[in-house]
Amino acid sequence: MRTQVGIVGAGPAGLLLSHLLHLAGIESVVLEARDRAYVEGRIRAGVLEQGTVDVLNDTGLGERMNKEGLLHHGTTLRFRGRNHHIDFVDLTGKAVTVYGQHEVVKDVIAQRLKDGGRIEFEASDVAVHDFESDKPYVTWRDKAGKDQRLDCDFIAGCDGFHGICRPAIPASIQQVYERVYPFGWLGILAKSKPVQEELIYNNHARGFALFSMRSPEITRLYLQCDPDEDIANWPDDRIWEELHMRLAGEDNLRLPEGPIFQKGVTPMRSFVAGPMRHGRLFLAGDAAHIVPPTGAKGMNLAVADVRYLSRALESFYGKNNSDRLAGYSDICMRRVWKAQRFSWWMTSLLHKFDERSSFENEVQLAELDYVVSSRAAMTSLAENYVGLPFEEQK
Repeated sequence: MRTQVGIVGAGPAGLLLSHLLHLAGIESVVLEARDRAYVEGRIRAGVLEQGTVDVLNDTGLGERMNKEGLLHHGTTLRFRGRNHHIDFVDLTGKAVTVYGQHEVVKDVIAQRLKDGGRIEFEASDVAVHDFESDKPYVTWRDKAGKDQRLDCDFIAGCDGFHGICRPAIPASIQQVYERVYPFGWLGILAKSKPVQEELIYNNHARGFALFSMRSPEITRLYLQCDPDEDIANWPDDRIWEELHMRLAGEDNLRLPEGPIFQKGVTPMRSFVAGPMRHGRLFLAGDAAHIVPPTGAKGMNLAVADVRYLSRALESFYGKNNSDRLAGYSDICMRRVWKAQRFSWWMTSLLHKFDERSSFENEVQLAELDYVVSSRAAMTSLAENYVGLPFEEQK
């Protein structure tokens, strides 16, 4: 089997890359370890930057998103029991859209199959070979148990943090940066109405809480907790009690309760590995970087990566110009580090750190007070949250 670009991983990065390459007349094959049902049902965060929304709309993937997604013109910072609204549209002229990552994945899979794209689900024992040469290839075992080989010009490693592509790059040429936070998020999905129409980021003495949603009938709620918290210690009644306590304030906001149908604990970390290219192997999305979800940047960074990579490959095949491929890692890393900075800042601003003194906690509240009382500070937050402009390669 032969194609131009072999893509490992059918998450948002790999699928969208395949779609963008198809629009540019470039062939690809996507290899995915899981089955289609698992990939489409893997629920992740879903706050889409304006730039991500534009990419999906511009490439014919936005129809269902525009019907079912929730357009948010701002967000709320809550501290000392009071809400403070940040108006994105007033400050930047842009908004964000709440639309689940798994819904984006469903949309791209449907479009790729409609266009005749090849997605090999249940591909086991995937390995990448000879990517330091001009004849790389990928091997795997298909769901029938037969060994397969895919020869290609380039390999895109879009297989996530635990994938096989990043470890295939020699450790001697990789620089890894990591910050593991001393807390996690206990997250739930519940059949209940959101407490308000936009997200609430809540700084509280008991720990951070996020009041979010997936639809007008489904809420997504988070509580700061220990990173190794046993979910068995959190029955539904305890979760609702804690959420009510962290939302308490002089405005008497009411949090509707409902049946919880998903719960889990997510550790918090920042991670960057570079360069994102070695030979003819290119990393994209979580394979190269992880951000804490506070800044809502994970999927948006993946979209930016593959937007840059698809344009670089289009330049290579259309103009026989490899300059953009050579600059791929640098242009991605500049955006990645800006997103890391913003996610770190939001995380530091809103969470309770046990090792902090009462002095540092008061400084944290003072910074929140400054942000909501300064148009310049609110603009900085809004610009980063709705998404910085894409840097264009020459």
